[in-house]
Amino acid sequence: MDAVQTLQGKEFRSHAPGHWPEIATEQWDDWKWQLRNRVTTLEALENRVHLTPEERAGVILSGSKLAFAVTPHFFNLIDPNDPDCPIRRQVIPRVEEGVSAPWEMADPCGEDSHMPVPGLVHRYPDRVLFLVTDRCASYCRYCTRARVVSGVGEQELHTDFEEAFRYLESHTEVRDVLLSGGDALLLSDSRLEQILSRLRSIPHIEFLRIGSRVPIFLPQRITPEFCRMLQQFHPLWMSVHVNHPRELTSEVRTALWRLADHGIPLGNQSVLLAGVNDSVEVMKTLVHKLLQCRVRPYYLYQCDLIRGTSHLRTSVAKGIEIIEGLRGHTSGYAVPQYVIDAPGGGGKVPINPGYVLYHDEEKAVIRNYEGKIFEYPEPAARTAPAELRDDVRCSCGGK
Repeated sequence: MDAVQTLQGKEFRSHAPGHWPEIATEQWDDWKWQLRNRVTTLEALENRVHLTPEERAGVILSGSKLAFAVTPHFFNLIDPNDPDCPIRRQVIPRVEEGVSAPWEMADPCGEDSHMPVPGLVHRYPDRVLFLVTDRCASYCRYCTRARVVSGVGEQELHTDFEEAFRYLESHTEVRDVLLSGGDALLLSDSRLEQILSRLRSIPHIEFLRIGSRVPIFLPQRITPEFCRMLQQFHPLWMSVHVNHPRELTSEVRTALWRLADHGIPLGNQSVLLAGVNDSVEVMKTLVHKLLQCRVRPYYLYQCDLIRGTSHLRTSVAKGIEIIEGLRGHTSGYAVPQYVIDAPGGGGKVPINPGYVLYHDEEKAVIRNYEGKIFEYPEPAARTAPAELRDDVRCSCGGK
């Protein structure tokens, strides 16, 4: 079946005959074959896609900023003739990546300034981000860690695992560890098991999480054996990253269901991207299909102020408009929290439409999704009259 070209189709499959017609199913389903055969060069790309001049220049420039690599699975979702294809915009570089706006930064989330030991970010009181690798299956062009991932950025990631473990052992306030990178699921089963085992041996760490796009870029990686390994470390949660409904192929759905069947709760973190998912229609289709895949839409991120991403960034007003179009118009489980990761390391700030119109000591005036206005009295205004309180005390034996 060809790669999905519509939003509404329920059955997706990425193994189209167009780009790799000679590949047997056994090879296609091998995640290591997928990694070995990623599209990584201008020549390989031009053999499969009609590039625009902006894209061609972007690929040439990518070797000095963020590497270009796309797995065959994900590549088969690209429309080779449409430069506005939402999948294409996410992974094929453009010349605009070489232009930085004055407000853009190399480290927009301020991670480097919150890194007590190499590879460990401690920005929130009770949780840490553990960067366990600098490699991904494919490279998103809006990556917030472009400075350190892929091996061609301006910095190198040198995680000191033993120092990180010692830090976690001595900081008893840390109860939650998120593994990321790069993408932790590119590690071998045995290496990831070692890391998770070491974290589980620290008594005050209650909660383990993995942030990964591998189930989307490389669903073949999610084998039954891999899921059984993860199952040892519950409570273990996973945040995946899907931006467009076309990404939810049948292979991805199988991978996500397999993770869920092994007891791993799944949340999705989307990034709001111009020309990809910046409409209520696309976002509603995406969140509905995520729920069908047993994934709870969790965050919708405003695109970070990473250098060279202005062409992919929308206005904050657009994000509010999308949440307004979801809240009340579909299942509550389908509505993500729209957030801005405050520039410079301020952490995630929730952004919501203006549902509270007025608020004082007596009441809150609120509106619902239909625009209807309601008043809700505050506790002081709802206190019973003194004579009624006296009557109640008497009826209870004087107290």
